[in-house]
Amino acid sequence: MALNRRRFLQLAATSAAAPALIGRAAGQGRSWANGTPFTLGVAAGCPRPTGFVLWTRLAPEPLTADPNLPGGLSDTSIDVAYEIAHDNAFQDIVTRGITATEREFAHSVHVEVDGLEPGRSYWYRFMSGDAVSRTGRAMTAPAAGTALDRLRFGYVSCSNYELGYFSPYRHLADENPDFVMYLGDYIYEYIETRRPTVRKHSDGVEATTLATYRNRYAQYQTDPDLQRLRAEAPGLITWDDHEVENDYGDQWSATFIEPAPFLQRRAAAYRAFYEHMPLSPRLSRPDGPSMRIYDRFDFGTLARVSMLDGRQYRSRAACYGPPKKGRAHFETPATCPELMDEQRSMIGAEQEGWLYLGFAQSPARWNILGQDVMMARLRSTEGDLRDAYWTDSWDGFPSSRARVLQRISDTKLSNPVVLSGDIHSYWANDLKLDFDKPNAPVVATEFVGTSVTANPPPEEQMRRYVRDNPHIRYFEPKFRGYVSVDVTRERMQTRYRTVSDVTDPNATVSTLKNYVVENGKPGAVES
Repeated sequence: MALNRRRFLQLAATSAAAPALIGRAAGQGRSWANGTPFTLGVAAGCPRPTGFVLWTRLAPEPLTADPNLPGGLSDTSIDVAYEIAHDNAFQDIVTRGITATEREFAHSVHVEVDGLEPGRSYWYRFMSGDAVSRTGRAMTAPAAGTALDRLRFGYVSCSNYELGYFSPYRHLADENPDFVMYLGDYIYEYIETRRPTVRKHSDGVEATTLATYRNRYAQYQTDPDLQRLRAEAPGLITWDDHEVENDYGDQWSATFIEPAPFLQRRAAAYRAFYEHMPLSPRLSRPDGPSMRIYDRFDFGTLARVSMLDGRQYRSRAACYGPPKKGRAHFETPATCPELMDEQRSMIGAEQEGWLYLGFAQSPARWNILGQDVMMARLRSTEGDLRDAYWTDSWDGFPSSRARVLQRISDTKLSNPVVLSGDIHSYWANDLKLDFDKPNAPVVATEFVGTSVTANPPPEEQMRRYVRDNPHIRYFEPKFRGYVSVDVTRERMQTRYRTVSDVTDPNATVSTLKNYVVENGKPGAVES
């Protein structure tokens, strides 16, 4: 006899039902023809002291040609059961329940779990019909006020499926991090036509519609190394441009699509992003082309992590306009006075206010900003790019950057550290109120991670920036990988981890460089 959802919940509270029984209760006796609908794995995110968000998506046919059958499913709604346990054998189950998926959101699951114990590991899984997902692990954050001694995490960005294998994800999973920060360009929307490819985007088209964005995420998430990392540790997540379109900002397309049709494309991209990420349905469920993803996470009194959205709310690129100034470009204050307009913002007035409130109220020893593009200034003092700024990074919004750094200074924020992606290379930067003064005090430290697979920037040009900007402590473009971070009360240690060859699925990993920031002493020191 099939159990209805209410009866299931009554039984679940008093019995240790077998996964098969639970699955049948959720899937109404469905038998999945290919063995599993959980082809895209499982994930957790948004760790809080009493819970986190659990994610999966039912997709027995993850790459589908029919846009009306996401994941190969025609059902309007399908029930999915979940279990959370103290152990990976599920002998000590803490809670279980059933949630209903919707075809509107591609049968994705977003369960916002509450009522768990702070500061401990849990294991979780999903069931539907006769199918059981792989097991995932997630940690709750420590209780507020906890004097946490240590935190380990990693961060990644810029994973182009066509340009290599995702071995950096596997090696980061091996480090058993408490959480992982995804700092943007989780997918690439375009098709590679200029460089040799290692593997191909399945549909051979640029993602511009809901169906093509869904297929792009689905293809990435069939990757075994990415699945493993997502199952190993909860994610803190933001985006950059390639989740929608290269170099876009707010409603402004890099290819000069009018705002109204471009916002339709953005709405499709944001929905697909939500459908594939362990984001809070309460906070982040998309509303057309709008979707809040900026958020903060406290880990006792040791660390506060603020995840920023650097795309959705930014002002239009300085001197934007056809035929050539849609994509990122160089501008000088002399030729483009708009660049220095004090009203322009990288993250929007509302998010700025939220960030500053977080500065003022932070209980943490370490205050970490996770965001998409480099914050440090890159200005050339010679040649055809003299005094020019790159418009797609914080350099394109110098007044906005100055406000953030000034607020860090004014509030005497404890140990501010900015973690960034986007530029496909490793950097260590001192952040100052006045970048023109080599002896100006350092107010924060920035570490930039390289890409997972995406190709490096032009080295000669970047080396010129290093020479012209003494606040840049380190730059290295040749390697792909990730960054591993250990935080204690007295220091933050950052390790630049590189893989031997992204074209080799069995690539090995090594440490390229170690940097330390000491408590109370902004600035990176090589260790």
